Amino acid sequence: MSVARVTEITSTSKKSFDDAMEEGIERAAKTLENITGAWIANQELVVSDGKIKEYRVRMKVTFVLMG
Repeated sequence: MSVARVTEITSTSKKSFDDAMEEGIERAAKTLENITGAWIANQELVVSDGKIKEYRVRMKVTFVLMG
């Protein structure tokens, strides 16, 4: 039997939503072991002077707890 947990993280990038997702998972993997999946709960843009300044994603990351 395995037990999984879900945690929510927010990641940002100045490049793209894809980059924000990749950076978020890479960072989460430094502190969470056994990540098995993630889904995007929300995407946001930070806009200033009519230009995109930052891409922001809120992800729910699933990882398996080891006993």
